[in-house]
Amino acid sequence: MITIKEAKTKGEIKEFIKFSFELYKDNPYWIPPLISDEMENFDKEKNPAFNDAEAKFYLAYRDNKIVGKTAAIINWQEVNEQHKKKVRFGWFDVIDDIEVTKALLNKVYEYGREHNLEYAEGPIGFSNLDKVGVLTEGFDQMGTAITWYNHAYYKDHFEQLGYVKEKEYQESVFPFSNVKPVMFEKAAELVKRRYGLKALTFTSTKDVMPHVDKMFDLFNATYAKLSSFVAVSDVQKEYFKQKYIGMINPEYINFVIDKDEKLVAFSIVMPSFAEALKKANGKLFPFGFLHLLKAKKHSKDVVFYLIGVNEEYQNKGVTAIIFEEYYNTFTKNKIETCIRTPELEENHAIHNLWKHFGPIINKRRCTYRKDIN
Repeated sequence: MITIKEAKTKGEIKEFIKFSFELYKDNPYWIPPLISDEMENFDKEKNPAFNDAEAKFYLAYRDNKIVGKTAAIINWQEVNEQHKKKVRFGWFDVIDDIEVTKALLNKVYEYGREHNLEYAEGPIGFSNLDKVGVLTEGFDQMGTAITWYNHAYYKDHFEQLGYVKEKEYQESVFPFSNVKPVMFEKAAELVKRRYGLKALTFTSTKDVMPHVDKMFDLFNATYAKLSSFVAVSDVQKEYFKQKYIGMINPEYINFVIDKDEKLVAFSIVMPSFAEALKKANGKLFPFGFLHLLKAKKHSKDVVFYLIGVNEEYQNKGVTAIIFEEYYNTFTKNKIETCIRTPELEENHAIHNLWKHFGPIINKRRCTYRKDIN
């Protein structure tokens, strides 16, 4: 018999988090999150996502043993402003038993119906800066710190239960050796002269901080037209700024500004923390933070996390300026591999940015949808 219980106490939330460690303990491709980060992420007093969202965390038990989990989420900004009557589900992990999946998702439906919502979609988090999608291809590829990994049977469970694909994403990888200066050097100089633009680069985190709010404003404007987008609030900007900017090498954050110093483009690249997180195995102490610090300084792999260009400057070659700066930085740091995080299949503009570098699509993922009325 399967029993579903809501995780409410800190101890229960920790069990919710640690179930994934048990499920993937022998899997070489799963990247464990930091337990302390997850605890904070699910804390309604600490994570500002809860200003616009609410969530319940469900654990599935059989014979007093945890066999599955999911979070049921309502993003009220999405429901009230975008009029999407959707209950989200995320942080979904389950053994290979469709009855467990069914029982967990039934709790998601109940939660959605209580609030007069019409369909469920997942796996997705609270906002666009959370992890997204169930892996459908690339199960033999290393995950990243900012994506979920899952077993191949997840998609089969969803499809057997009547779910259909809602949004599709692709991930890609290419060797840095594929990047040649001839691809962008002349274009970068031409674009700078024609539009009065220049690159703004950094050597210290404190110099980055005064510009982060403007970056998030441009992020909101750039991604607003995508079907899945929910804007980052002012409170969330401050939260992300304090929590994450320090983990990124300042030289991996590039801005492009105009003659009036208005931000017209930005890009954030992160060192790959995958191997460091595997070594840390969920714990910062006693040695986890050392593995992460080493990766920040010495990782030969980089993850392209975010890029955005003001609508006025799109299709005008502005990204050539960004690529020129990254080429110089990556050459100096002896970077070997460039990794792309999930990009919507419908976002053709972003795909066109990488086509000259010979990217290989190594993973696909999607969110699934089902009507609940």
